Amino acid sequence: MTRFALLDLVPVVEGGTVSQSLANAADLARHAESLGFDRYWVAEHHGMRGIASAATAVVIAHVAAATRTIRVGAGGIMLPNHAPLVIAEQFGTLDALFPGRIDLGLGRAPGSDQRVARAMRRTLDSDPNAFPQDVLELQSYFADDGQTGIVATPGAGANVPLWILGSSTFGAQLAAALGLPYAFASHFAPDALDQALAIYRRDFRPSAQLAKPYAMAGFNVFAAETDAEAELLASSQQQSFVALRTGNPRQLPPPVEGYRASLGPQGNQILDHVLQCSAVGSPATVARQTAAFIERTGVDEIMVTSAIYDHEARKRSLSITAEVMSGMAMSVA
Repeated sequence: MTRFALLDLVPVVEGGTVSQSLANAADLARHAESLGFDRYWVAEHHGMRGIASAATAVVIAHVAAATRTIRVGAGGIMLPNHAPLVIAEQFGTLDALFPGRIDLGLGRAPGSDQRVARAMRRTLDSDPNAFPQDVLELQSYFADDGQTGIVATPGAGANVPLWILGSSTFGAQLAAALGLPYAFASHFAPDALDQALAIYRRDFRPSAQLAKPYAMAGFNVFAAETDAEAELLASSQQQSFVALRTGNPRQLPPPVEGYRASLGPQGNQILDHVLQCSAVGSPATVARQTAAFIERTGVDEIMVTSAIYDHEARKRSLSITAEVMSGMAMSVA
């Protein structure tokens, strides 16, 4: 049975506040927990007015404190932005506070543009080996194997499963070589999905953390009582994607009736490409589209994501998703 998780970018809606977004994140995580979702992740982004998860470890602590059983983690931490020791200390602290519930997904993108990266005092290292070396250093801190000569406190001995994230074949190769679970960002960068999964499964080497390949893929889900209602809900994220891809990022706007019809060819082409790994519609439509994605990819876990302007409509979308996944599980059984 395919497992289901939730990725929340902690959207800041137009007319809303960061405080409200963070309160919504905790409420959404509690709701996902009650519905049986396996994990809730937030992602590191910087310099974006519409995303409130920049201080990712702090947001994870906030959400973990508001929940009881669901795994909470990063999907992910952009490791080139940080010294591995700092991440070991942060997530070692989280593991001490919430034992057995913390995940750490690692990506190599900056989560920002170069201007913001410079403001973070990050060196834009072009060395292709820098990210793998940082991952190995981070593993060493958690293992407390003495290789660095430094004891991470907190961090040493922490039970924090590492994941490798990616939107290309690079992450698949690294995850396979290190024997780590792999998560592909198909919810916004679908091009290399099939190739990356094939490489990961073919080249996987068992490790102390993982005996066999375990793959996750991002998947947009906008669910409502009818197809038309779901299409309307999806228009908020569609507007945000077009704004971002055309150099005008914004806070999450309210939905717009007939938005796709109002776009020109360029805008529709952007959305057709970036959102091709999506399910949008009624419960029956979402079930059909989700089943097709699982059949195509064979992933062990789907990470559901959606940016919906109205918080209650977003919770309802998650409820429908849970009903769909429950029905799929029963049909398999």
